[in-house]
Amino acid sequence: MKMSDEKTIERLLFLIKTRGPQTAVALGELVGTTSVAVRQHMEKLAQLGLVISDDRRESVGRPKKYWQLTDKGSQRFPDRHADLTVEMIKSVLETFGDDGLAQLISKREQRSLELYKMKIANAADLGVKVKSLAKIREAEGYMAEVELVEGGYLLHENHCPICIAATTCQGFCKSELKLFQEVLGEGADVRRESHIVSGARRCTYRIVEKAS
Repeated sequence: MKMSDEKTIERLLFLIKTRGPQTAVALGELVGTTSVAVRQHMEKLAQLGLVISDDRRESVGRPKKYWQLTDKGSQRFPDRHADLTVEMIKSVLETFGDDGLAQLISKREQRSLELYKMKIANAADLGVKVKSLAKIREAEGYMAEVELVEGGYLLHENHCPICIAATTCQGFCKSELKLFQEVLGEGADVRRESHIVSGARRCTYRIVEKAS
Protein backbone atom coordinates (compact mmCIF):
# COMPACT_ATOMS: atom_id res chain seq x y z
CA MET A 1 0.00 0.00 0.00
CA LYS A 2 1.31 3.42 -0.96
CA MET A 3 2.07 5.95 1.76
CA SER A 4 -0.49 8.32 0.26
CA ASP A 5 -3.12 5.56 0.50
CA GLU A 6 -2.21 4.90 4.13
CA LYS A 7 -2.59 8.59 4.97
CA THR A 8 -5.93 8.73 3.17
CA ILE A 9 -7.20 5.67 5.04
CA GLU A 10 -6.14 7.09 8.40
CA ARG A 11 -7.88 10.34 7.51
CA LEU A 12 -11.05 8.47 6.51
CA LEU A 13 -11.10 6.53 9.77
CA PHE A 14 -10.54 9.75 11.73
CA LEU A 15 -13.41 11.48 9.94
CA ILE A 16 -15.81 8.64 10.65
CA LYS A 17 -14.66 8.60 14.27
CA THR A 18 -15.23 12.32 14.76
CA ARG A 19 -18.26 12.87 12.51
CA GLY A 20 -20.12 9.60 12.79
CA PRO A 21 -21.44 7.47 9.87
CA GLN A 22 -20.62 8.99 6.48
CA THR A 23 -21.33 8.28 2.82
CA ALA A 24 -18.52 7.78 0.31
CA VAL A 25 -19.56 11.01 -1.41
CA ALA A 26 -19.29 13.03 1.81
CA LEU A 27 -15.96 11.45 2.70
CA GLY A 28 -14.61 12.10 -0.79
CA GLU A 29 -15.44 15.78 -0.48
CA LEU A 30 -13.75 15.98 2.90
CA VAL A 31 -10.48 14.34 1.82
CA GLY A 32 -10.42 15.74 -1.69
CA THR A 33 -10.81 12.56 -3.70
CA THR A 34 -13.54 10.78 -5.65
CA SER A 35 -16.36 8.76 -4.12
CA VAL A 36 -15.19 5.81 -6.23
CA ALA A 37 -11.75 5.93 -4.59
CA VAL A 38 -13.34 6.19 -1.16
CA ARG A 39 -15.57 3.18 -1.84
CA GLN A 40 -12.50 1.15 -2.80
CA HIS A 41 -10.82 2.12 0.49
CA MET A 42 -13.99 1.32 2.44
CA GLU A 43 -14.32 -2.11 0.86
CA LYS A 44 -10.73 -2.92 1.87
CA LEU A 45 -11.35 -1.64 5.40
CA ALA A 46 -14.55 -3.70 5.59
CA GLN A 47 -12.56 -6.82 4.65
CA LEU A 48 -10.21 -6.00 7.52
CA GLY A 49 -13.17 -5.69 9.87
CA LEU A 50 -12.58 -2.00 10.58
CA VAL A 51 -15.79 -0.59 9.09
CA ILE A 52 -19.29 -1.77 8.23
CA SER A 53 -21.93 -0.25 6.00
CA ASP A 54 -25.58 0.53 6.58
CA ASP A 55 -28.05 1.28 3.77
CA ARG A 56 -30.39 4.17 4.63
CA ARG A 57 -33.33 5.36 2.61
CA GLU A 58 -33.58 9.16 2.54
CA SER A 59 -36.81 10.49 0.99
CA VAL A 60 -36.82 9.46 -2.67
CA GLY A 61 -34.28 7.53 -4.68
CA ARG A 62 -32.02 4.61 -3.90
CA PRO A 63 -30.82 3.98 -0.33
CA LYS A 64 -27.49 5.56 0.54
CA LYS A 65 -24.67 3.51 2.02
CA TYR A 66 -23.28 4.93 5.25
CA TRP A 67 -19.96 3.71 6.61
CA GLN A 68 -19.21 3.48 10.33
CA LEU A 69 -16.49 2.06 12.54
CA THR A 70 -16.68 -1.41 14.04
CA ASP A 71 -15.39 -2.06 17.56
CA LYS A 72 -12.14 -3.18 15.93
CA GLY A 73 -12.00 0.07 13.98
CA SER A 74 -12.57 2.11 17.13
CA GLN A 75 -9.58 0.39 18.69
CA ARG A 76 -7.39 2.27 16.21
CA PHE A 77 -7.94 5.18 18.62
CA PRO A 78 -6.81 3.45 21.79
CA ASP A 79 -7.46 4.03 25.44
CA ARG A 80 -4.26 5.28 27.06
CA HIS A 81 -2.48 2.54 29.02
CA ALA A 82 -5.80 0.69 29.42
CA ASP A 83 -4.57 -2.54 30.98
CA LEU A 84 -2.23 -0.77 33.39
CA THR A 85 -4.98 1.64 34.42
CA VAL A 86 -7.44 -1.14 35.23
CA GLU A 87 -4.83 -3.02 37.26
CA MET A 88 -3.98 0.13 39.22
CA ILE A 89 -7.65 0.80 39.97
CA LYS A 90 -8.10 -2.77 41.20
CA SER A 91 -4.95 -2.50 43.32
CA VAL A 92 -6.08 0.76 44.92
CA LEU A 93 -9.47 -0.78 45.73
CA GLU A 94 -7.90 -3.89 47.23
CA THR A 95 -5.37 -1.91 49.26
CA PHE A 96 -7.23 1.24 50.28
CA GLY A 97 -10.89 0.47 49.57
CA ASP A 98 -13.53 2.75 48.08
CA ASP A 99 -12.37 5.72 50.15
CA GLY A 100 -8.85 5.40 48.82
CA LEU A 101 -10.06 5.34 45.21
CA ALA A 102 -12.29 8.34 45.89
CA GLN A 103 -9.27 10.24 47.22
CA LEU A 104 -7.26 9.31 44.13
CA ILE A 105 -10.01 10.60 41.81
CA SER A 106 -10.37 13.76 43.89
CA LYS A 107 -6.62 14.40 43.71
CA ARG A 108 -6.65 13.98 39.92
CA GLU A 109 -9.61 16.33 39.68
CA GLN A 110 -7.88 18.98 41.81
CA ARG A 111 -4.69 18.89 39.74
CA SER A 112 -6.69 19.16 36.53
CA LEU A 113 -8.72 22.02 37.97
CA GLU A 114 -5.60 24.00 38.80
CA LEU A 115 -4.14 23.40 35.34
CA TYR A 116 -7.36 24.22 33.48
CA LYS A 117 -8.00 27.40 35.47
CA MET A 118 -4.48 28.59 34.80
CA LYS A 119 -4.92 28.07 31.05
CA ILE A 120 -8.27 29.86 30.80
CA ALA A 121 -7.58 32.54 33.41
CA ASN A 122 -7.79 35.35 30.84
CA ALA A 123 -10.98 34.11 29.14
CA ALA A 124 -13.38 37.05 28.91
CA ASP A 125 -16.72 35.25 28.60
CA LEU A 126 -18.33 31.82 28.62
CA GLY A 127 -17.83 31.25 24.90
CA VAL A 128 -14.09 31.86 25.13
CA LYS A 129 -13.90 29.62 28.20
CA VAL A 130 -15.68 26.76 26.45
CA LYS A 131 -13.43 27.02 23.39
CA SER A 132 -10.33 27.17 25.59
CA LEU A 133 -11.54 24.11 27.51
CA ALA A 134 -12.05 22.27 24.22
CA LYS A 135 -8.47 23.05 23.18
CA ILE A 136 -7.17 21.65 26.46
CA ARG A 137 -9.22 18.49 26.08
CA GLU A 138 -8.18 18.15 22.42
CA ALA A 139 -4.53 18.21 23.49
CA GLU A 140 -5.31 15.46 26.03
CA GLY A 141 -6.65 13.17 23.32
CA TYR A 142 -10.41 13.66 23.62
CA MET A 143 -10.94 14.86 20.01
CA ALA A 144 -12.92 17.78 21.42
CA GLU A 145 -14.87 20.35 19.44
CA VAL A 146 -17.39 23.09 20.20
CA GLU A 147 -20.73 23.57 18.47
CA LEU A 148 -22.60 26.84 18.84
CA VAL A 149 -26.31 26.19 19.42
CA GLU A 150 -29.30 28.27 20.41
CA GLY A 151 -28.91 29.27 24.03
CA GLY A 152 -25.33 28.11 24.48
CA TYR A 153 -22.75 25.57 23.38
CA LEU A 154 -22.26 21.85 22.90
CA LEU A 155 -18.86 20.48 23.85
CA HIS A 156 -18.37 17.22 21.95
CA GLU A 157 -15.67 14.72 22.88
CA ASN A 158 -15.40 12.19 20.07
CA HIS A 159 -12.95 9.95 21.88
CA CYS A 160 -12.28 9.01 25.48
CA PRO A 161 -8.62 8.19 26.13
CA ILE A 162 -9.52 6.95 29.64
CA CYS A 163 -12.56 4.95 28.57
CA ILE A 164 -11.47 1.71 30.22
CA ALA A 165 -10.82 3.50 33.50
CA ALA A 166 -14.18 5.29 33.26
CA THR A 167 -15.96 2.02 32.50
CA THR A 168 -14.27 0.34 35.45
CA CYS A 169 -15.03 3.23 37.79
CA GLN A 170 -17.87 5.67 37.09
CA GLY A 171 -16.29 8.07 39.55
CA PHE A 172 -13.97 9.33 36.80
CA CYS A 173 -16.92 10.48 34.69
CA LYS A 174 -18.65 12.15 37.64
CA SER A 175 -15.38 13.86 38.47
CA GLU A 176 -14.97 15.25 34.94
CA LEU A 177 -18.50 16.67 34.90
CA LYS A 178 -17.79 18.38 38.23
CA LEU A 179 -14.44 19.61 36.88
CA PHE A 180 -16.09 21.28 33.87
CA GLN A 181 -18.60 23.00 36.11
CA GLU A 182 -15.92 24.38 38.41
CA VAL A 183 -13.65 25.50 35.58
CA LEU A 184 -16.42 27.33 33.72
CA GLY A 185 -17.67 29.01 36.90
CA GLU A 186 -20.91 29.57 38.76
CA GLY A 187 -22.41 31.45 35.83
CA ALA A 188 -22.44 28.31 33.67
CA ASP A 189 -24.77 25.34 33.74
CA VAL A 190 -23.11 22.12 32.47
CA ARG A 191 -25.07 18.98 31.67
CA ARG A 192 -23.91 15.76 30.02
CA GLU A 193 -26.27 14.80 27.19
CA SER A 194 -24.54 11.71 25.78
CA HIS A 195 -21.96 9.35 27.20
CA ILE A 196 -19.48 7.02 25.49
CA VAL A 197 -19.45 4.69 28.49
CA SER A 198 -23.23 4.32 28.15
CA GLY A 199 -22.91 3.32 24.51
CA ALA A 200 -23.11 6.69 22.73
CA ARG A 201 -20.78 7.52 19.86
CA ARG A 202 -19.34 10.46 21.79
CA CYS A 203 -19.70 12.40 25.03
CA THR A 204 -21.58 15.67 24.66
CA TYR A 205 -21.99 18.41 27.24
CA ARG A 206 -24.56 21.19 26.92
CA ILE A 207 -23.23 24.43 28.40
CA VAL A 208 -25.45 27.48 28.90
CA GLU A 209 -25.39 30.70 30.87
CA LYS A 210 -27.38 30.47 34.10
CA ALA A 211 -30.32 32.82 34.26
CA SER A 212 -29.49 35.83 36.41
